Amino acid sequence: MYTICMYSVYILLCADKTLYVGSTNNLKKRIHAHNHSKSGAHYTKIRRPVVFRYSEGNMTYAEARKREAEIKRLKKKDKLKLIASKL
Repeated sequence: MYTICMYSVYILLCADKTLYVGSTNNLKKRIHAHNHSKSGAHYTKIRRPVVFRYSEGNMTYAEARKREAEIKRLKKKDKLKLIASKL
């Protein structure tokens, strides 16, 4: 038997006010990596600090990657609306 990992899609607000969209199976660890590690994405590495703003969870890997792509295609104003909808 194997364990099914659940994935999340997330949006971070970077120091330069841009938004970063990603997916992971360990949100807390990934956000820490974006802010502190050499293994964080290059995009966020040069725009630190980043602040968590939004997530959607309980997805399979494929669902999370599909949703990540959908969110990445949104305009910034629509991403901000998505963030505001969860407040």
